[in-house]
Order: sequence, then C-alpha cells, then structure tokens
Amino acid sequence: MKNIILIGMMGCGKTTTGKLLAQALGWELADTDQMIEDQEGRSIPEIFADPGEGYFRDLEKQMSEALSQRENLIIACGGGLPLRADCIGPLKESGTVFFLNRDPGEIYDTVSMAGRPLGQGGKAAFLDRFALREPVYRTWADCIVDHPISPEIARTVILQMLDLDLKEPKKGA
Repeated sequence: MKNIILIGMMGCGKTTTGKLLAQALGWELADTDQMIEDQEGRSIPEIFADPGEGYFRDLEKQMSEALSQRENLIIACGGGLPLRADCIGPLKESGTVFFLNRDPGEIYDTVSMAGRPLGQGGKAAFLDRFALREPVYRTWADCIVDHPISPEIARTVILQMLDLDLKEPKKGA
C-alpha cells in the first residue's frame, strides 16, 4: 500500500492521529516537523528565528522529497507544508492525502500555541491563517475528515475511507 499523508492546521491532531494509524497498521510514523527538528538539532521556533522561515520551508521540501520515495508510512505534515506545491506534490504522488479539518477556533482555544511560531499572533490571526490555508488543504486532499472530535475518531474514519477494518493493532506495533 502507498503512504497515508495527513494535512491540516497546526494542532488539528495530525501527529496524534498518525501515531494511532501507525499502531493500527504496523507502519512507521514520519512527522515532518519532528524529523526536521531532529535533523537540525534545534526546535522549529529556533529555526524560524535564525536562519528563518524560508530555510525551514526548504527543509520541508527536502524532507517531503525523501519521504515520497518510501512506502507504508503515515506522514504527518507540518501545517504549512501543503502551501508549497513542490513540497506536497511529491507526497501526494506517493499516497492518499487526508485533510483533518478541525474547527480552527476550537484548535486555538484547546491547543497550546507555545512553541508554534505561526500561532503567536492571537486568535484572530490564527483564524485568518486558517481561512487562507483551508482552500489549499482542500485542493490537495483526496479525502476530508470534517470536524474530527478526537484523534481516535479521525483514525476510525480514515481506516473506513481506506476500507480497512482493523479492530486490533498489528502484532509488534
């Protein structure tokens, strides 16, 4: 099977849902933000501070190209990755893209924005950012999981969309 690619706004549950899917399928989770932090030896806020967002976006491009060459991955993308066609394009070719469309107001009210450089501008700016990104997410998505109440529900919906009926995690996962 190809890869499963999760996109959506920061804090929508991509990483948590990805962990649940990886466990259910016995696949590896590739969280692009975490992988970039590991590769660079510093946090995303530090990368954004110096050398800057452009550098970070170039790292995302390199990461997406490398991951697109692999199979049987759950890929949790950073919220801004789909904004660049050269980043999301290779991933889309490598699998099925799911947009986790969680209410942005709920995200802002319930998820810590600490450590999220683009979540620092207040709720209105966060909602504006979502309004700009949502059409892009919809464009790239093969499937949309609207308003998942929890990562467990998102996992179940995605498995159903893939026509997979997995009651128990695979052995060794």
